[in-house]
Amino acid sequence: MISIVLNGEPSELPAGATVEAAVGELGANDRGVAVAVDGEVVPRGEWASTEVRDGQQVEVLRAVQGGR
Repeated sequence: MISIVLNGEPSELPAGATVEAAVGELGANDRGVAVAVDGEVVPRGEWASTEVRDGQQVEVLRAVQGGR
């Protein structure tokens, strides 16, 4: 297991987990979602191949429609 910070909260993922797994941990789908690892944006096409390492900070942001 690895320990990361996922959207500001401590979280554990299996060793070898990818950004895609971290997004799934939050129950987010890939529509309107952006991910940054340690402050660097990870393009959607790289989620499945980008491994998350112990101690990293992962932020998963969702676009929200709204306005006046």
